[in-house]
This record gives sequence, structure tokens and C-alpha cells, in this order.
Amino acid sequence: MTAPPHGRSAAILAIILSVFALSLGDALIKGTGLSLPLWQMYILRSALALPMLWVLARRQGPLWPAAPFWVALRSALLVVMWLSYYLALPQMPLSLAAAAYYTGPLFILALAAAQARRWPTPRAWAAITGGFLGVLLILRPDADALQPATLLPLLAAGLYACAMMLTAARCREESPLVLALALNIGFIVAGLALGLLSRADGGVLRGPWQPLDARLIGTIAALAVIILIGSVGAAFAYQSGPPVTVAVFDYSYLLFSLLWGHLFFGERPGPVALLGIGLIFAAGLLALPRRR
Repeated sequence: MTAPPHGRSAAILAIILSVFALSLGDALIKGTGLSLPLWQMYILRSALALPMLWVLARRQGPLWPAAPFWVALRSALLVVMWLSYYLALPQMPLSLAAAAYYTGPLFILALAAAQARRWPTPRAWAAITGGFLGVLLILRPDADALQPATLLPLLAAGLYACAMMLTAARCREESPLVLALALNIGFIVAGLALGLLSRADGGVLRGPWQPLDARLIGTIAALAVIILIGSVGAAFAYQSGPPVTVAVFDYSYLLFSLLWGHLFFGERPGPVALLGIGLIFAAGLLALPRRR
């Protein structure tokens, strides 16, 4: 089904606003040094976002999704996706983690071809190959330097691609607010589950509950607003526009992450890493369907 022009434009604007917010949130999380365990951050952030989502969703219509299984599966994929990405942030520069993560649109390209039962075009193969080479230039894997953490953004990319294709294929009729509500409930459920497993030496994933000061409370409040914008915007974008087209504009996260990395952390990727980021960005543009 072809999206109407106005729907496509709205989807593009929504995904750019969404990734702007989410990239800023990821920079905030990296900036705090993950002084809170992830499970505590999941619970507090979504607990602040839920009341506003609840009010907005109730005004729009029924709160119960039309396809609860697919909505729950989508939420689970995104919860694990963010968990994988957040675990990578303390261990690598934001811009490089973002570039590895943004192989996601290339996964979407491959999944879209599989869903259509059509072999990828030469143009699509060129995009996938270019993106893969870009990842190799960024991560530069070898037997000594390759760490499991460097693969976490790639895992996140695959999970994100599956979630967004599921959004387009099975959750198109759902309200974006209901999808965002379900996602944040998923964050709280996952946070409580990890919290039950918490221990004194659990690190950033399963550490004990940490006391909050004014700075952390302000950060959590900002993250709640950001996840509200990001989760609603991404759901709306992938419902309203063709997944491959939306995925290409999803790449604006790379530009924002370079900006935040430079402004907040003084990160300056080297020439090889910049070449890899450029290859991934170009691969995304190549994946954009040609106008008829």
C-alpha cells in the first residue's frame, strides 16, 4: 500500500523529531555515567511518562489495543533493544555506537525484501554492502580488540528493525499513543523483573536501588519527556509512511549523535571512523526508493 504524499511528509517530520529527542536522551544517559542501574531508570522514567500517555490515549479512544499480542511483542523487542544499546554507551563513543546501531535501516531493507518475497535489487545490495563495510571501519574487529560490548549496538539494530517492520505490518491500525503506552508499561515490567534480581555488585544492569538527588531527578524527568516524544513519534512515523523511506530519515540520528558527542563529550571520531559513518549514511540514502 502506497502512503499518501501528506502522510509521507508527516511521517518524515515525525521520525526526525523522534530521533532528535532520542539522541539527546541517549547523550543524557551517557553523560550521567549510568549512575543509576538500568532497571531503576526504566521504572522511574516510564512511571513519569505513563500518566500523560494515559490521559492523552484515553482522550483519543479505547486503551486496549486491537492486536494485543503483536503490540506486546513489539514492546518486548524495543525494551531489549534499548537495553542492549544503553549497555554499550559507557564502553564506546556515542557517535560510534550510534553508527553501529544505525545499521538498523539496512536490516529493515533486507526484511522488507524478505516480506515481499522478492530478491533485493542491485541498488539494495549496494546499500547493504556499503553499510556493512562502514560498520567494519568503525568497529575494526580483530581477535584482540573485539569486545562483546561492541556488538551490542548491532544486536539493538536488528531488534529495532524487527520492531519497526512489525509496526508497519501488524500494528498499523493501533493508536501511536496506545503503542507508546504499551512500550512504557513494558519498560516498567522489565525494570521490576531486573530489580528482583538486583544485587550489590550488579553493575549498571542489576545494581541496587540508588538514592536520588536533584540532578538525577531532573535528568529522569527530562528522559520521561524524551521517551514520550520518541516513542509516539516513531510509532506514528512507521505507521504513516513506507518503512524503508522512514528508515532513511531515521539516519538523522547519526548527525545528532555526532553533534551531541562533540558538544557534551568532546568526541572527535578519527578519519577511519568518520569514513565508516559516511559509508553507513550513504548506504541509507542509497536505500531510499527512487521517485517514479
